[in-house]
Amino acid sequence: MQIFTGKTAVVTGGNRGIGLAIARELGTRGCRVVICGRDANALESAVTELKNDGCAISAKGCDISNPAQVDAFFQAVRDHFGTLDFLINNAGAAHALAHVEQFAPEEFCRVVDVNLIGTFLCCRSAIPLLRAGGVMVNNLSVAALQTFVGMSAYNASKAGALALTNVLREELREKGIRVLALVPGAVDTEIWQQFWPEAPREKMVSAADVARAVVLALTMPANTSIDEIRLGPASGVL
Repeated sequence: MQIFTGKTAVVTGGNRGIGLAIARELGTRGCRVVICGRDANALESAVTELKNDGCAISAKGCDISNPAQVDAFFQAVRDHFGTLDFLINNAGAAHALAHVEQFAPEEFCRVVDVNLIGTFLCCRSAIPLLRAGGVMVNNLSVAALQTFVGMSAYNASKAGALALTNVLREELREKGIRVLALVPGAVDTEIWQQFWPEAPREKMVSAADVARAVVLALTMPANTSIDEIRLGPASGVL
C-alpha cells in the first residue's frame, strides 16, 4: 500500500471504536495520522496503542461542535503538515431511546451539534488543506437512510449529514477532491451502551472490517465512480 506512504490523514473521534480502527489501518500502511477527540485520557491511550503498532500518530483534543476548537485543530494540522490528503469525519454522538414528545430539546441539539454541525465545521476547516487527489469520508450510519423509532435526533442528524455530503461531493469535484459517504449498519462498538446495552454485538460487523473497507475505498483510482461505502452484518442485525 505505497499509496499511503508520506500521506497525511485526519480522523475525528479517532480515540475509540471505528475511528481508532481506521487510524490504525491507515497508520500501519505508512500514513501520518492525526486524531482528535474530547476525552483526553482516551486520546492518550489511543496514541500509546497506535505507536506500539508502529503508527506515525499525533493527537489534539477537540470538541467538533465547537467552532473555535475546530479552527484551532486544523490550524495545528496546517502548521505541522502544511496540507492534508484524507479527512475521515468519524466523531459522532448518540442518545437514549425516546419518542419526540419525551425528548429534551437540549439533548436533541447536542446530538445535532456533533453529528451535523460538527461534520460541517470539520469539512469547512479542512477543505483549504486538501489537495487535488484528496478524499473526504463522512461516517454517517445506516440511520441516514433508515428510520429508527426513538432515534429522532440521531436519524435527523445523520440524514442531514448525508445531504451535506452530497452537496460537498458536487462542490469539490472540480478541485479533484472525492467525497464519500460511509454508511455502515450495526458495528460492534461501545456506542450501543448509550441506547441498547443488550444489543447482540457478537452478530455485528467489527470496527476493523469497516476500517478495511474505508482503506479500500481510498485506494480506488481518482476516476472511480463510488459515492458510498455501505456494509452491514450478514446476520441482518438492524
